[in-house]
Amino acid sequence: MAQATPSRPKLIVGLGTCGIAAGAEKVYNLFKNKLEAAGSDVELSITGCNGMCHNEPIAEFVDAQGNTFLYGALSEKKAELVFDKHIVGGTPMDKFLLHCDDDSTGPGKFNAKQRKIVLRNCGVINPESLEEYLAVSGYEGLKKAMEKGPDWIVQEVKDSGLRGRGGAGFSTGMKWMFTQKAVGEKKYIICNADEGDPGAFMDRSVLESDPHSVLEGMAVCAFATGASFGYIYCRAEYPLA
Repeated sequence: MAQATPSRPKLIVGLGTCGIAAGAEKVYNLFKNKLEAAGSDVELSITGCNGMCHNEPIAEFVDAQGNTFLYGALSEKKAELVFDKHIVGGTPMDKFLLHCDDDSTGPGKFNAKQRKIVLRNCGVINPESLEEYLAVSGYEGLKKAMEKGPDWIVQEVKDSGLRGRGGAGFSTGMKWMFTQKAVGEKKYIICNADEGDPGAFMDRSVLESDPHSVLEGMAVCAFATGASFGYIYCRAEYPLA
């Protein structure tokens, strides 16, 4: 979850839909209350889903030396033990650990062979923090796109081979080109964040855990096509998103 060595110890709780469903809000509130009561300098933050939904609620502790400890399947009782023994006492609770820096085996290998692209920031940054998005090169793509110009952007998307996922597999670059050349006083970008497949949740994960990437993509598309308005369609079943 953590991107860099913090200036002070940091405690991060996953508050995606999967975490909330498993009781992560109770864990977060317990940590919040105990930190306030102890007058601790530990920073409390949130993140989205890191893909280990089966181990929610998940919390990561980054100590003053930058060592990371990932705890999973936390109940309020377990979270209290982690706080008392590790956050305050300095002794990691091994039996609740999913991963720590010196662990080369076990659940810590969950992400080892995964190359995340769209989901690269999910469970890594605070989705509500612009500063954390910028810290992982957020909006650099938009900056480059604006430097290169609309025609370059459209050609890049065409060359990428990116296609629609609605069944026809139509070229995204061609869609952008048609919109770019279309005559009209106003053009709109529509982000379709609905998912028709039963049980699908890919869009939800991105919207909840890395929302600025969606906004950045829309901004690039708008600049390339000459659109000045944007809308996001999101189903009611995704209240957090």
